[in-house]
Amino acid sequence: TSVTIEAALQNSTVLRCVDLISGAIGALPLPIQGVGASGERTHLVNHPLYRLFMYRPNPWQTAFEFKQFMQLRLLMDGNAYARIVRTGSRVSSLIPITGTVNVDQAYDGTLTYRAQIRPNASLEELGAADVLHLRALSLDGIKGISRVEKAADIINTALQAQRAAIRIFQQGVMAGGYLSHKGTLGPEAIERLRNQVEANSGAEKAGKWFVLEEGMVPHPLESTARDGQLAETRAAQVEEIGRVFGVPRPLLFVDDTSWGSGIEQLAILFVRFGLAPWFKVWEDGITRSLLTEAEWGRVVPDFDERELLRGTLKDQGEFFARALGSGGHKPWMESNEVRGLSGLGPHKDGGGLVPMGGPQNVTA
Repeated sequence: TSVTIEAALQNSTVLRCVDLISGAIGALPLPIQGVGASGERTHLVNHPLYRLFMYRPNPWQTAFEFKQFMQLRLLMDGNAYARIVRTGSRVSSLIPITGTVNVDQAYDGTLTYRAQIRPNASLEELGAADVLHLRALSLDGIKGISRVEKAADIINTALQAQRAAIRIFQQGVMAGGYLSHKGTLGPEAIERLRNQVEANSGAEKAGKWFVLEEGMVPHPLESTARDGQLAETRAAQVEEIGRVFGVPRPLLFVDDTSWGSGIEQLAILFVRFGLAPWFKVWEDGITRSLLTEAEWGRVVPDFDERELLRGTLKDQGEFFARALGSGGHKPWMESNEVRGLSGLGPHKDGGGLVPMGGPQNVTA
């Protein structure tokens, strides 16, 4: 079975999975950080890559739009490509490649890309140093595999079930029942019956009774097992597609899912096992293609997923209180660090590891 990307995105579950993951990747900050001798990290705001991944990677896309687009291609194609534009030795722009890309590997392991920067454009030959290549799960280590191709049967089943439901609404007979008569009704009786049915149709007439003539018998129509089977098939495909993309059921708005206290843990599970591998794909791809060997280990791209892992305000308050030394705990954060994580500016008295309540609360 072959399913195109455009066709796959017509399924609401596929669209939700792709939108959720690519939107999360696009929304999270991806700062370029410097690692000091003792392991401390600082934002390298003057590094050329910092501007690209935090503000504008090219003249027409924001950082969010670029990351979201590249992640969408990763999910659907298994590969995402961007041409690296340099001014001297400095990376000045990243141009997403939206056309066909062929990758060849030489005997020495080097890769050559023959790419259409735009659809229907002529092929250009680019070296590995000129392409940011993000690849998903790969069978050959060179190109990633497409989830749409590998899950084509699952997606196609969902699309067929969706089309069947549409055909039922567009062309199917959805009568609530029928009337039977042992004989043949005359034209006048049929007209009176039709007028009575039309007069009692609509939501405001629900529950009203018919006055039947000449021994007519009503027969209500109940939903059949076949109707239930179609609904079950569509529900099962939601779970199957969610499994393919690694999205938990509650995030797909499945109506039989409990939204209790465990939803927070499910969200954390999604970040750790659904998004974290993609973080690594991006971080390692940037390190390989955009950083010099001299920068490896000293300059690191690092997704900031803290916004997705934040608990409730109550949980945050308890954590920060302990971090500041409440309850006899030894403090490991300063007040200004807590203010910074809360989106507040520094305070003149916020420096130093001063425990809450005074030194008497500090344990040895």
